[in-house]
This record gives sequence, C-alpha cells and structure tokens, in this order.
Amino acid sequence: MTQDHSYVEDFAPGANVLPPRAWLDDDSAKLPLSGDWSFRLSPSVADAPDDLKVPDTSGWDTIAVPGHWQLSGYGAPAYTNVVYPFPLEPPYVPTDNPTGDYVRTVAIPADWAGARVVLRFEGVDSRFAVHVNGELAGWSSGSRLPSEFDVTDLVAPGKEARIVVRVHQWSAGSYVEDQDMWWLSGIFREVNLIALRPGVATDVFVKAAYDHLDGAGTLLVESDVPGTVSVPELGLELATGEHTRIESVEPWSAEVPRLYDGVLRTEGGEVRLRIGFRTVAIVDGILTVNGNRVLFNGVNRHEFHPDRGRALTEQDMLDDVLLMKRAGINAVRTSHYPPHPHFLSLCDSYGLYVIDECDLETHGFGYEPQPPKLPNPVMDPRFRDDLVARMARTVHRDKNHPSIIIWSLGNECGMGENLRAMYDLAKELDPSRPVHYERDTEAEFVDIYSRMYTSPEGCAEIGADSSLYRNLPFILCEYGHAMGNGPGGLLDYREVFDKYPRCQGGFIWEWIDHGIRTTIDGREVYAYGGDFGETIHDGNFVCDGLLFPDRTPSPGMLEYVKVIEPLRIVADGNGGVSITNRYEVLDTSHLTFTIVTEVEGELVGSGTLPVPAIAPGETVSVEFPPGVIKAGDAGRPDTWVTVAAELTSPTPWAEAGHRIAWGQIRLDEPAEPAAVVGGSPADGEAGVAGITVAGVKNARLDVWRAPIDNDAIPGVAKAWREQGLHRVQHRIVSQGERDGAWEVVTRTAPPQLQWGLVSTWRWTAVDDAVVLELNVVPEGLFPEVLPRLGVTFELPKVERVEWFGTGPNEAYADSREAAAVGKYSATVAELQTPYVRPQENGHRIDTRWATFDGLRVEAIGTPFGLTVRDWTTDDLETAKHTADLVPGDTTYVTLDIAQSGVGTAACGPALPDRDKLTTAPATLAVRFTTA
Repeated sequence: MTQDHSYVEDFAPGANVLPPRAWLDDDSAKLPLSGDWSFRLSPSVADAPDDLKVPDTSGWDTIAVPGHWQLSGYGAPAYTNVVYPFPLEPPYVPTDNPTGDYVRTVAIPADWAGARVVLRFEGVDSRFAVHVNGELAGWSSGSRLPSEFDVTDLVAPGKEARIVVRVHQWSAGSYVEDQDMWWLSGIFREVNLIALRPGVATDVFVKAAYDHLDGAGTLLVESDVPGTVSVPELGLELATGEHTRIESVEPWSAEVPRLYDGVLRTEGGEVRLRIGFRTVAIVDGILTVNGNRVLFNGVNRHEFHPDRGRALTEQDMLDDVLLMKRAGINAVRTSHYPPHPHFLSLCDSYGLYVIDECDLETHGFGYEPQPPKLPNPVMDPRFRDDLVARMARTVHRDKNHPSIIIWSLGNECGMGENLRAMYDLAKELDPSRPVHYERDTEAEFVDIYSRMYTSPEGCAEIGADSSLYRNLPFILCEYGHAMGNGPGGLLDYREVFDKYPRCQGGFIWEWIDHGIRTTIDGREVYAYGGDFGETIHDGNFVCDGLLFPDRTPSPGMLEYVKVIEPLRIVADGNGGVSITNRYEVLDTSHLTFTIVTEVEGELVGSGTLPVPAIAPGETVSVEFPPGVIKAGDAGRPDTWVTVAAELTSPTPWAEAGHRIAWGQIRLDEPAEPAAVVGGSPADGEAGVAGITVAGVKNARLDVWRAPIDNDAIPGVAKAWREQGLHRVQHRIVSQGERDGAWEVVTRTAPPQLQWGLVSTWRWTAVDDAVVLELNVVPEGLFPEVLPRLGVTFELPKVERVEWFGTGPNEAYADSREAAAVGKYSATVAELQTPYVRPQENGHRIDTRWATFDGLRVEAIGTPFGLTVRDWTTDDLETAKHTADLVPGDTTYVTLDIAQSGVGTAACGPALPDRDKLTTAPATLAVRFTTA
C-alpha cells in the first residue's frame, strides 16, 4: 500500500465504488459498525502518518460513529452561507486540511462464506479512502450520498477484519457542497458490512401508478435478479419485469398515505416492498398527483440537531415528521442534499410530498461566469462526471419512495451544461417524476418553474399569465424566510396560491434553527457563526427556522400553521359560519367541530357544531346551534365565537382532539372610542427623562425596537439609525394644570437632526383611576417610517401578567393570523420569545387591558400593543445570546400605538407599505387602576 493522497484533489467521484443502487429493506445479513471507533486527527494531509497498513491504535482516542469530529472535541464547527472558507482554485484545497483516521476491527461471521461482502457508507463528509486489512478498497466523495465497496477478497469469514477509513475535511468535492450550513466532518451516517448471497436482488425499481379516472392501478417491479413479487392484500403474484393492471386500488397521497406491503423473492433472499400507487403528471400547467392539483404547504429541511449536527437518530427524524404532520405541513424539500433514507420511509408512511434534491450547491462561485471569476462547476466539464454521478446516486437510492414526487438537480449553482446532463440522466432513469431546478430562470430544461423569495405581487403576475415560462407549474422553492422574529405576510402568499391554480405553493426557508448547543462564559447558549472563532462566517443567518434548535415551535411556526390550515372558517355574512374544505382528497368526516362563545374573555357557552361532510374544494354555511349564543350575548362588547375542527379519532401522527383548524367570528361591532369623563388633575411629576404618576414610573415616548433580523440584514435598521431613532432624547416643553388635567408637553428628538415628535400628555384622576390621553404630532424633517410608536414605563419587578387581547403568543401587524382574542395569563419570562439572537419580541397586538401585580391598564377605545420585559431595549439589542439577558428588579412595559410589521426582508421582499408604521399624528388613551 502506498500513501498516495492525490485522490483528495481528483475531479472524479471515486474509485472502486460499486454502481449506485436502491436502498432496500432486505434480509441480507448485516453487521452494523455504529459505535466507538479508534480515532486520530491530523492537522493536514501531510501530517497524517503513513501507517494505515497496520496502525497501532493503542494511543488513539475513541469517537462515536455516526458523528462529526468537530462536535466530539476535535477542531471547531464553522458556518458560512455563500462564501467558501478556502480559496477558489478547483480542484485544490488548503494544505492545512484536517484529516481524521477511523479504525475498527470486526469479526466476519463464518456463515458469510460464499457471500459477496460489501462495505456500505451512508454518508461521510467530505472525501474518504477505505483500507481493509491493509489493502486499499477505494475512495469516494458525495458527502450525503452512499458509497459501497466490494471487500470480498479483502476479508475472510470466521476471521477478524481491520477497517481503516481516512476522512478529509476538504476535497475537490467541497467545491460542490457549499450548502448554507455548518462545515462539519466525519462519518456522520451509518456504516454496515453486508453479506450478499448468490442470487439475491441488489437493485429493485418499483413502478406503481394509479389511474384516477377508473381507479385502477398498474404495477411493474424491475430487479437485477429475476424473482417473484407477492402483494397478499391485492392477491397478486407476478414475475419481476411483468407489467400488471389491478382493477381497483387505493391511491397513495400525502393526505391518505396508503401503502401495500409486498415482497420480492429471489433465489438468494427476500426484499420487503412498501408500494404506493400514485401518478404524478403535469396537465395544462398544473402539477397533479392522481389527477388532483397539489398545493405545497411545505418546508425546506436541513438535517440538524443542536448536539449531533447532521448525525440524526431515527427518533430525531420521527420527531420532525410528527411535528410537520401536526402542523398541517404536507411537503418537504430536502435542502440541499438527499436526507437519510429512513426519513424518506417515514414520509412514505405518514404522508409527506418530497422534492428530493441532489447533493449539490456552488453558491460561492456566483451565478454567472464573469472574468476574472472561474467558471461555476456546473459549467466546468471537469466536474461533469461527478455531478452526473451524484444525480444517478440520488435517483437510484431513492427511486422506490412514493413520497418523492419531484427530483431536484441541486441549489444555487447558476446555469451550465452539466445541469442539463443531470436533467437528461434523471429523465432517462425515471421519466415518471418531474425535475426541478430553481436557477433555470428561463425554464429551459426543467419541468417546473421555480423561484425564491418572489413577492406575492410577482407570484400573481406569473399565475395570471400562462404565456410565461412555458406555462409550467410555478412554485416558490424558498419563501417566507423564517429568521428571527418572522416571517410576516404569509397570508398574502396563501391568497395568491388560492387564486391562481398555476401557483402551487412553496416551501418556507427553513425548518429549524441550526444553533449548536455549547457553553460560552459558563452559560449554555445556542451558538451561531462566529461563536467558534471563525474568521469567515455569516453570523446568525444559520438560525432561520420555524423551530428553535431544540425543536420547540417558534411563533413563526404557529403563524404558518394557521395560514396553511386545511379548512377556512369565517363568518358567512348571515349570522352563521362558512367552512371551506381546502384538503386535496379528504372530506371532513374525520373531524369534530366545536364551538365556544366568550364575552370579554369569559366563557358563556360551548358545544358541538353539527357540520355535514364537506368534500374537497367545497364550502358550506352552518347556523350556530341554539344555546351556544344566548339572548343578548351578541350585542355585548367583545363577543367572540370560536369554531374549531378537531380529529375525531387518533391518527398515526396525532391524538384524538388534535386541532386541525379554527376560526374566530366577532358578533359585536367594535365600539367607537369613548369620551374621557371629566375629573381632576392627577398627581404626578415630570423628570428629565419621563413622567411618574399613579405608580407608573418614568413614562416616556418610545420609537425604537431592538432590530429584528428583518430590520438589520437588509439595512432598514441602519437607515433608522441614520435618522437618529435609536438615540432620541426627551425635553419637557411645559407642565402644569390645564383644563382639568395635569398636562405635560414633551419633545422627543435625536441629536443634530431637525425633526421631533411633540407629545401632549394629559393625566386626569377619574374616580379611582388615572386616565392618560396622549397626542403625538411629528414636526420638521421627520422620518417616513418608525419602528414603533408607544409609551414605555417602569414598574417594580412584576411576576405575572394577565391580559385580554390577542394571544397566547406574540403577534405583530403582519403576523397575527395565529393570534386569537381571549383572556390570557403568563409570567414575564413566559412572555419572552427566545430567539437565538436576541431581538424585538413578545408583542401582543390589540390588547384591551392588562394587569401587572395590582396595576390594571385598560385601553379607552382603540386597543394597544403590549410588551413586558425584565430588561431594557438596549439590553435586548446588545445581547448576543438569550443567556446574556439577566432580569433585574425593574419591569419595563410598553404600550404601543402601533409597530411596524416584521416581514421577511432578511432574505425576501421588502416590507410592504401597508405594514410600515408611517409617521403621522397619533393618539393613545388608557386608564390606570390600582388594586
């Protein structure tokens, strides 16, 4: 054996690797190699000892496989979104190329005599060479694709075999794996030794179709070894290669994932089959499954766990699928590589549509070849064999999953002939599925037109004009960027998808925040880019998911759940409720409808709402049953009826009673703002910074929020700072009794600039309360838009807040669909949203009243937005992690007149004018009462 590392910078995909084949559930004997391996890390290839023939591992460490060495105490993770952390000069990589050696000795079973022995790796990052008993078995790359080596001649049944795997962090393959994620290395998926007996089927292709016109199914099972296929439930017994028609089958869909168990028997063994009959077709510009238009309520899913990185367990994968199903999510784009095959099996069983993406992204090269830039690898013929092989490996491994309805060539690689070759290969191997690639911006060779982060208006233009992009189905492969506080404006997209059949939904970016759990300064945090000392990184852009790193749903997740729910429940305009079924194939017979009536947050009636079975796409109106709404309730203020649809019986993914959809209907008309009853001037004082009155300390006008990611990244917050909004000062213009009130006039303005907000504060004692009437008028060259406009004041430490308004979670002007009007209670800590990078959070829009340990604040007329914290906005803004925020002895309360929406501008369209807080005269009226 020679120590030749030239393969590290070879353009080829590998050497001595077996041809790709399907991932099979068969009865071949397997020897799992997960567990502890001996491990040694060298700082570079040159430093890696030439001792792999007979390595002495007595002084080595041990490491767990699957796993990443950076998460096991060797080196450190690094995050980049676009840029490569090494120079662009393919195929060369830095000399300082961390190289990990793994060694495992295993006994080969004696009864494996006569079998072909295959060593299979499900995923190794990024390139690796395998030695068995001192001989080189081969090398491979394609980090998130399987590699198999025939080691029959290198092992002896009944004897031990030493397996040595040398893994390199960087390789020529790294140039095509720039996938907006942590750079993490090692053997991160399972390794197995497999005994393939003579006559065993090793590659199988199940082709099961469904005819929605007559309900018939067709089945063809191709195998590299002839055999017999049995499907007992259908009474089928047929030979491989034999095409048969079944007069009646139940089709597979994401809503009804019907699978038939089958078995393929050959002379050498059995392969268990999970057969889903379904047909994917594009008809008149519409993507259909079994004849039905599909609307993708989807997510992009990286594989991630805060402790294990991409080394997921089967429980992690199941957790993801269950969370998706319970949320009403029906589709997954596997960004930007094929996931673990077990995840796809779960999608088959539980019902999720899948866009299966090849292990390819070259974002750091840019999209166009502009001198002096090097050509993107998709344009470089030297990379063609590798890229085409990656597509073949993807299709072959995953072709038997009915959940996969679309192949994707990769992500953000620009355009090039290598992509066309990948498309041609995918269509040759599997013409039954359409092929997707977003950067084919003119739809030259794809079957689906795709974009990222297009505005709702832009989507509508495409939906309305069938002459655009060959009238292909249109999807947003990424939208609704879920970074930090957001996404906002999701309902706008849903309305476009509902209006234009060609606009078939999209996939939120993304599923989960990639915060790595670690300790900084003795405190546990979720780390993001830069926290491990990276000199090149993209900060917290890696935390842009609907789930927090521990898989707790964020407010953005709850908003998405509400927007995509499969029923639309609204007032019918005739005193009843209108229910629209948005399911693809299900009627509503599996649901129970409940109804609850509340007046000012108090329960006054409840029951079951009789609803007939509603077919997909149909709408019915239902009258409210007698007794649920009592005489006189409908005219009382803030009277709300909530109708909810719940599972009648348990499903594999949720218990009975799980809420599927809900809607609130207001029975009274919002009252006109009440006139303030006259009283006497309240006792108070005005200091340099604010006003103290009625237990409220240091009340002042507030126009700043700790920038959310959607403010900071697109430069909105920078513009706000240029306008001085982050450092306004307060001046008392006048104070004293006037017209029966204690009146204070203040001017709030930034240094140097020639604008300000003149506020008139009128404090009046009325009965046992103090009423504040605030009038704000802008003057001078004031900014067009404000982050917020409200009053912030201080209270002694508050433990619990009760409020009547929207809840239970935070809600903003453009992210309030999931907010229900009701009465809620929470601790101050529970009111905070723990975004990985601290930022504005916890706002409850449209609050009618709130209590704080004996102080009650009540809106007079127009509700206010409520935020309660145990730290200042400055504390929030300067904190790097949630653990940096330490409660003090003061609670800070903000009553917002309004606040700008949250949007998705960190990676998406700018906040629409509708959701901006335009600077204009404004008023607030509230009543303070102490117990």
